[in-house]
Amino acid sequence: MGDLVEIDDLARARDGDDTAFTRLVEPLRRELHAHCYRMLGSTHDAEDALQDALVRAWRGLTGFTGRGTLRSWLYTVATRTCLDTARSRGRRALPVDLGPSSTHAVLGDTPLTEVAWLEPFADEPGAAYEQRETVELAFVAAVQHLPANQRAALLLFEVLGFSAAEIAGVMDTSTASVNSALQRARKVVAERVPVPSQQQTLRVIGDVRLREVVTGYATALERGDADALVALLTEDVTWSMPPLPHWYRGLDAVVDFATRVPLSTCGSWRHVPVTANGQAAVAAYLRDDTAAEHTAWAINVLTLRGDRIAEVTSFIGAAHFAAFGLPTALP
Repeated sequence: MGDLVEIDDLARARDGDDTAFTRLVEPLRRELHAHCYRMLGSTHDAEDALQDALVRAWRGLTGFTGRGTLRSWLYTVATRTCLDTARSRGRRALPVDLGPSSTHAVLGDTPLTEVAWLEPFADEPGAAYEQRETVELAFVAAVQHLPANQRAALLLFEVLGFSAAEIAGVMDTSTASVNSALQRARKVVAERVPVPSQQQTLRVIGDVRLREVVTGYATALERGDADALVALLTEDVTWSMPPLPHWYRGLDAVVDFATRVPLSTCGSWRHVPVTANGQAAVAAYLRDDTAAEHTAWAINVLTLRGDRIAEVTSFIGAAHFAAFGLPTALP
């Protein structure tokens, strides 16, 4: 019955019924958005690319012959749209990509606006294990180091299960070229993505311990408790804050930064637990002495090794909060 409904909607959409077209694509919208995010490293660019792709699909629906599935055809359109965007805008970066870490807190660090920064991704509730693993920060950051064609080939093959021949059709190239791109892409990603993945780590430590770590992190910042924060960190912990260019590696540098910057404003923070990029995260709100509200400050994504925090990535900016369904201020 479902197939008959889809066939009927497809016929209606080809005749110009935009409501029927919406019914066809709506069940796939979230996964297509995730694919665009993996390609582009930006929630906002992904949304723009998806909208553009759906317009292209709507206008070119008569070109869908039905030899494959509608899902595969839409992924083809979305991938080609993302390739156009990626080639014109370049890759997204994190502070660790720009230079060495700082050994002491850099006070008055200012945003680097000429860099296209990686952005956090709001998880889909109930997303499958594999879907969460392929939006983890380390993976998305790693594929950003690939040329656009290698990035597309890797994602289509490893994440979405397209064959090399199908990818060649998507990218208008040869199967041999796709296989070569896949070989080079796998090498780069393997060097940059740690093992185990965050999904594997979170499964081992369990929900109870994860809540303890997240609550402990938030409480330490709210109380200005450096000792409590240190107890949660690995020896080689890193802390970065895009769009600020400076970042820190190791307990000494991270504690110096934390003590002189976020912990120095104890009593001014409020945190809301969220998930981002398939990982534990907290949305941080900050209030100054003259304000009546806490305002949106950063989405802090926590990368764990075992049951300790190995990396804090603080995505600064209120613009990130809408994607998580969060307000820009708390009373």
